[in-house]
Parts: sequence; C-alpha cells; structure tokens
Amino acid sequence: MTTSDAIDMALGGSRSRALKELRARRPEFVTGSEASRAAVLEPPEDLGLSPELRGAVARRVAASSGNARMVESYPRPQDPALAALAEGREPDDPAMATLAQYADMIATIPAKASREELQKLQDAGFSVPQIIALSELLAQVCYQIRVVHGLSLLAEPDA
Repeated sequence: MTTSDAIDMALGGSRSRALKELRARRPEFVTGSEASRAAVLEPPEDLGLSPELRGAVARRVAASSGNARMVESYPRPQDPALAALAEGREPDDPAMATLAQYADMIATIPAKASREELQKLQDAGFSVPQIIALSELLAQVCYQIRVVHGLSLLAEPDA
C-alpha cells in the first residue's frame, strides 16, 4: 500500500522503508486519520465556521509543531484577518483574538483548559456547537502533530 496522507507529507521523504511498511499494515489508521482531517476542515455543515477560518486555526496550531511541511499542508488564507490568525499574529477582531488565545493554549498547554476558558469563547460570541467544532479541529491538529513527532522518532535511515 502506498500512502500519501497529510501525516506522510509532514514526515517528508526521509521515512525509512520499515516505517513505510509499518504504516502500510494499518491502512484503516491512514484512511481514518485523513477522514477525520477532512471532517473537521470541511464538514457538510460548517456551523458558521468557514473552511477558511478552520484552515487558519489549523495552520496556527500546526506552526507550534515546528514542522514546516505540516504548516504548509494548511493553505495560507487570502483574507488579511484570517492570515493574521493563521500566521500566529494577534487578530484585530476581539472574537478572533479570543479564539487565537484559546488555540494557542490548547496547542501548547492543554492542561490549562477550563470552564472559564470555554466561557471566554462564549462571551466572544461563539456558540456551544461552534466551540465543540473548534475543539474537534484543535484535537485533530494536535493529534496529527503528536503522530508525526512519534513516527519521526521511529524513522531511521535504512541500513
């Protein structure tokens, strides 16, 4: 099986043959990861969170990985406000600034998540369904970061 999912792309071309073979043994993992990524980035009902906004949040969180290939897997938004969000800058819009602070916290110190932090999102105008959708998005990107990091530790050049 040849894989070409976002995790493989983030790993780059330096993967060992053994790692490729291990991933090929779990095709359901590869397809499941890709299906989850698609579901959070472009769901059938976006709940008022556009694919561009979702991609901007994902790109911002992916930047915390230090993996340029992973960051580039999320398109750079054309909208200047979303570009600021995606590139790690503080957005001018108060709601987007609250979202940026929450995303940064989840990406770097998830243990700080609290009812109070979720309330800040509600106070900024996000509905409970939107907060759930954002949480799913953040979880997916953080999952991708951790899987790529773990697999990269296993990858050694073929002998």
